[in-house]
Parts: sequence; C-alpha cells; structure tokens
Amino acid sequence: MDIEIRKLTPELAGDYVRFFDETPHDDNIDEHKCYCVCWCNDDYEGKDFSTREKRQAIALQYVKDGNIQGYLAFHNEKIVGWCNANTKSDCLKCCSWRMFMGDVPTEEQNPDVKIKSVFCFTIAPDMKRKGIATQLLEHVLHEAKLEGYDFVEVYPNKEVNDESINFAGAVSLYEKCGFAVCCDTGDKYVMRKRCTDIR
Repeated sequence: MDIEIRKLTPELAGDYVRFFDETPHDDNIDEHKCYCVCWCNDDYEGKDFSTREKRQAIALQYVKDGNIQGYLAFHNEKIVGWCNANTKSDCLKCCSWRMFMGDVPTEEQNPDVKIKSVFCFTIAPDMKRKGIATQLLEHVLHEAKLEGYDFVEVYPNKEVNDESINFAGAVSLYEKCGFAVCCDTGDKYVMRKRCTDIR
C-alpha cells in the first residue's frame, strides 16, 4: 500500500484535529475522543480536558506549540493513521504518564540517555490490518536514530481483551520490529530497541 509518513508540524494542526474528529476512537463514543492531549510534553496542571470541545481546542494549540509530537500516515493525501512519539523525559509530567505509568522506571532520565517513547497509535477503521502501524513504527525508529536517541521505548499491555482500547500497540508488533522486554510492570511491558541496532 502506498503510504506516506509525515512528521506532525504546526501546519498540519487542522488536518490532525480533523482526523480525530472523523475517526472512531476507543469505545466509539464521540465525547471520549482524546486528540492525544494527555500524551505530550506539557504539564497538565491547570488544563481543563473535561469535554471533547475543550480537548480539541487544546490539541490545536499543542500541535501549534510543538507539544504533541509524532507522525501521520497519509494515503491518497488523506490521513489514515497516527503515532504519538515523544521524548520520554519531556512527558513525565503529562496527564497520562502520571495516571498510568507510575511503575515505569525513570531513573535513567539524565542528559546522557535520550529515549524516544511511543505512546499510542490511531488507525482509521477501514485501514486496519494493512501494516500502517508497522510503517509508522519503522519511521519512528529511523527518525530516532537520525536524531541521536539512544533507545526507542514502548509500553504495550501484556494482555488485551478488547482490541478497541489497545492504543499502545501490540507486543507482537514490537517483537516483529526488534524490541525486547526490559521491564515487567505487572499489567504492561516496557520494551526497548537500541538505536544503534536500527538499520
């Protein structure tokens, strides 16, 4: 399939928000659309994420300010997929990190270790099972190596009973791309790939 991967930039803010507007997410309840505002390099203190409209407005501003980072997959000039990939040390105060990642080790967060974290994927329903998440992940790996990261790190759930909420990606996806488990937090794995191993 002919897929083009583009880095999220301020110029794509409107297209990014429109993709979330039009794409069913999690339980398909419109009010639950997240716009990925909780996985970004910004402290959530003082932010009101209580409604879809407020999250949409925050997302527009976050993209324009470079706080939400990641890659968009395009097919025939239409966005068909999204991967949130950000610097781990920049995300330790974001809302979702504080809520869900308390068991993920952060002791290595120092200037000598640079980690790119992959937090989530969103794929258009009619484009699932076509390898788009794999292409997005491979692009993240390539870019992380070029940008001088030491590792790419991911956080898949160990067991998934409901595919619709498996936004962190599947263990099998990461194994296929050469990631190895470095930590077991109980409900999820922390998996890494060293950037020097990326071809």
